[in-house]
Amino acid sequence: MDTAQKQELLDCRYLRMAWIWAENSYCLRRKVGAILVKDRMIISDGFNGTPAGFENICEDENSGLTKPYVLHAEANAITKVARSNNSSEGSTLYVTASPCLDCAKLIIQAGIRRVVFNELYRITDGIDLLRRAGVECVHLENVNPQQ
Repeated sequence: MDTAQKQELLDCRYLRMAWIWAENSYCLRRKVGAILVKDRMIISDGFNGTPAGFENICEDENSGLTKPYVLHAEANAITKVARSNNSSEGSTLYVTASPCLDCAKLIIQAGIRRVVFNELYRITDGIDLLRRAGVECVHLENVNPQQ
């Protein structure tokens, strides 16, 4: 097995872990998970949900829309590592859905060099910005968390 094949195998495994982590989300519309890896060590994780101390209800009961203060999985993983003694500089972010524009800005500022994602969100401005900033973006379509 060559280096590229080993990397793809690792990417698939970490992405499956992100899917498992997404199960922690209380959001009903979409559950998203993220794992931040550096030097083959998981340094942070996150899933979409409300800020610490808030009720674990992501959608407005009347409209069914996501509440505006719900944090995305990527933002939770990045802010979690920021509170630790680790650095995300040069790391890889594994996320179950492609990042939005706001999360892309956080990813760039956090020094993350690679983003591996499964589902391509219909709006691609986040991925477009990441690529413009020189962040490697890898779309792995056929990752099943049950494998």
